[in-house]
Amino acid sequence: MTVVDLEKGAPQDVPRDTSGTATGDTHADTSADTTANTSAGTPLAPPIAFPDVPRRIGGLTRSGVLSLLGAAASGLCVAVLLFGELAPFSGALGFFVTAYLSFLAVYAVLTGLEEDGQAVRDRVMTVVLWTAGGLMFCALALVVGFTAWRGREALPHGNFFTQDMQAAGPLDPLSHGGVAHAMLGTLIMITIALTITVPLGLACAVYLNQIPGRFSRFVRTIVEAMTALPSIVAGLMVYAVWILGLGMQKSGLAAGFAISVMMLPIVIRAADVVLRLVPGTLTEASEALGAPRWRTVWHVVLPTARSGLATAVILGTARGIGETSPVLLTAGFTAALNADPTNGPMVSLPLAVFNFVKSPEPTMIARGFGSAAVLMALVLILFAIARVIGGRGPGHQNKRQARRAARASRRDATRFAELHTPGLELFGTGAGEAPAPGAPAADTGKQSPEDNAPAAADGGPAPQGPPAPAHETRTGGAGGNTDPATGDAH
Repeated sequence: MTVVDLEKGAPQDVPRDTSGTATGDTHADTSADTTANTSAGTPLAPPIAFPDVPRRIGGLTRSGVLSLLGAAASGLCVAVLLFGELAPFSGALGFFVTAYLSFLAVYAVLTGLEEDGQAVRDRVMTVVLWTAGGLMFCALALVVGFTAWRGREALPHGNFFTQDMQAAGPLDPLSHGGVAHAMLGTLIMITIALTITVPLGLACAVYLNQIPGRFSRFVRTIVEAMTALPSIVAGLMVYAVWILGLGMQKSGLAAGFAISVMMLPIVIRAADVVLRLVPGTLTEASEALGAPRWRTVWHVVLPTARSGLATAVILGTARGIGETSPVLLTAGFTAALNADPTNGPMVSLPLAVFNFVKSPEPTMIARGFGSAAVLMALVLILFAIARVIGGRGPGHQNKRQARRAARASRRDATRFAELHTPGLELFGTGAGEAPAPGAPAADTGKQSPEDNAPAAADGGPAPQGPPAPAHETRTGGAGGNTDPATGDAH
């Protein structure tokens, strides 16, 4: 609030423009005509408070757009002068970096001509964040577009998705052979890895979140260290234990074990972070109602964090589905279709891409980029499935969930209405029936004179007092008053 003090003396008028607003970005009350009393001893009039105008946070303005365009043109001109006329600079990367830094400096100066320091910092950081987001989007679009463009020769052929490479060679055209064996191998391996990783990862994350202590801190440290574990180390561990130690053969099952080792720390770390975001008031309310810890976790914590847990599983899947070296060490390589994960070698899409693109033949390179495009599409499909399973965040329901919640509410309302139906008494006696011998008399809501009489000091019968007024009745076993006109209890 902007406060204007009035000095003792002549009346103070606040400068106003033609629109009726006070200067200094404050609004004045046009009906206020405050003057100071010049007589001695008279206190001053209270100060007038003008509300501040809030600064606009979002949206585009004309001055903002002009500042952006002018700063961009100035940054480009500065880079051209430095790299072409004034300084012996060279290189495309340096040119763009210099132009961008000059653009930020000029934009900060132009914004400072109209706004304060806080607004200048806000505008500059907004431009920086938009630039970072645009660069990430351009990089993603470049990777996906380049892969799909290079694989455009193999993707239109139907045999590319239905055949394997057992009867096709490097010199065969794209109308022969395909990556069906690699697609099936990837699905089998990632299914085995998810079957192992999801229950173990979520259980470990719940343990780290719900049972704090020295051992949980040790486990969290090990998990954070395993997130940087090289994939070749996981493959060597499974190869040494499963194949060399136990004498098993290379198979898709061994590759699934190696992929699960890579996925497990990612899922645990991400799920632990998500479970920490669940409000503690929800668990406290559940435990206050008498629910045990496991029921609180199963019915409150996990459903609340379901969307975040689906994201954790997606991150782990994206890490494991693109591994190549563990699959090469534990599953081997084959050009034939093998649907048995326990017997014989098996190949995955990343391993097939690696073997295709290292060939000098253009058809094999096209198959490699086509396999990479299929891998990206497979990851996108798994991502969509996980998002559907995960659902929306807490507090957000789709139409089906809203209808189901409404039906449950109606059933509960009907059940509560039946429980509170008038006339259902467990120990009441019918009209005209005498109570059982020795049973206490039924409480009819009337208060007898003996109830109000004080007890005698020697245990004898209490003296009879005056009868209670007719409007005094018992309510709920305690003395109370009832208004005869309205029936309200006091």
